[in-house]
Amino acid sequence: MEEKKEQRNRLRKKLKMKLKKDDITVVDAKESKRAVMATSAGNAMEWFDFGIYSYLAATIGQVFFPEASGVMQLVYSFATFAIAFLVRPIGGIFFGMLGDRFGRKNILSVTLIIMAVSTLSIGLIPGYASIGSTATILLLLARLAQGFSTGGEYASAMTYIAESTPDKKRGFMSSGLEVGTLVGYIAGAGLVTVLTYLLGEETMLAWGWRIPFLVAAPIGLIGFYLRNKLDEAPVYEAMESDKPEEENDEHASVK
Repeated sequence: MEEKKEQRNRLRKKLKMKLKKDDITVVDAKESKRAVMATSAGNAMEWFDFGIYSYLAATIGQVFFPEASGVMQLVYSFATFAIAFLVRPIGGIFFGMLGDRFGRKNILSVTLIIMAVSTLSIGLIPGYASIGSTATILLLLARLAQGFSTGGEYASAMTYIAESTPDKKRGFMSSGLEVGTLVGYIAGAGLVTVLTYLLGEETMLAWGWRIPFLVAAPIGLIGFYLRNKLDEAPVYEAMESDKPEEENDEHASVK
């Protein structure tokens, strides 16, 4: 009974404690909107790169798994698509740790470049008819790189937006990230649909399927430019500025 009373008293004291001036980070409304727009746009580009594979799965199955039957081609193609999701949590953990050390903005630029390069590489990989099973291995490695990048992208982007938006609108403004994801997927589906209609199935199988992946290069450069113009998250900057004081306090307590 006495222990419970003590716990209640501690909770009451914590609730009564007032926030100090150093506990509050002021966020500029205009800067937060710009941060959300740029981050969401970059996220859309990233998911465009990630999603176009699924819309071209049937064609990719014929290019990279020609020795398999019609149904198995699609199974192998989608298995290569699905394997990217296995490394997404690893990418989230890895880039999350790097983001805590080197900043959210820098990591967002790195993940976007990794995605652009890995997507571009898929469009440049020769088919199975040219280099055999090496083509399948290269495709698998490119998909793993995409999944790794996507995991780091989403975790870092959500953290960046959360640290760059005001308290009262944080939930609403964070939803822009999901909007960017859907825009990227829809843009990828639209491009593949238009190309298939204009070029036809034979041309798409021959070389047309490569076009959406090659588009990743200029898209990646645009996204990198937008994110390079961003400021670091205010909360992260405040946390970094407080580090020397915390370290001095720790050294003093040890002495």
